[in-house]
Amino acid sequence: MQGLFLFRKLEFAEIPFFARAGFLALLGSSLDFVDPALAYKGGGPYGAEVTRGQDLTGKDFSGKSLIRQDFKTSILRQANFRGANLLGASFFDADLTGADLSDADLRGADFSLANVTKANLTNANLEGALATGNTSFRGSIITGADFTDVPLREDQRAYLCKSADGINPTTGNATRDTLLCN
Repeated sequence: MQGLFLFRKLEFAEIPFFARAGFLALLGSSLDFVDPALAYKGGGPYGAEVTRGQDLTGKDFSGKSLIRQDFKTSILRQANFRGANLLGASFFDADLTGADLSDADLRGADFSLANVTKANLTNANLEGALATGNTSFRGSIITGADFTDVPLREDQRAYLCKSADGINPTTGNATRDTLLCN
């Protein structure tokens, strides 16, 4: 029976173009199933590399690419996210008290029910971020932050308008304008 099926090893370049393209498309789409929470070692019940539901107080995430990272219900007091790419990240019900989010890309991030008090949001881009429920930005520095299309409770908007100033260096939008201040 030996020799009934003879196969020779093909080099990738020998495979027809359409088959290579299909393989690369399949490989690319399978990468979407990788859990984005596995990008930073945080430890805990969800695995050795999870950032969801963790105490990450004072951790340094500055300059990191954390796109769609899941920080739900995490404690991130005094964490450093300066200049980080947090596009679509979830901070749902997280404690960001005193965190440095300056120059961070927070477009589409979820801050619903988050405690963002005394955080540094200088020049942060929050376009399209969610801030629903009891989200609090009390005592936060918002100079140059862009809040375009961020749904805020009216009391939070009024509070932030009291200290809103500056222009976001990335978008060119004035903080007061993005908050719809009078």
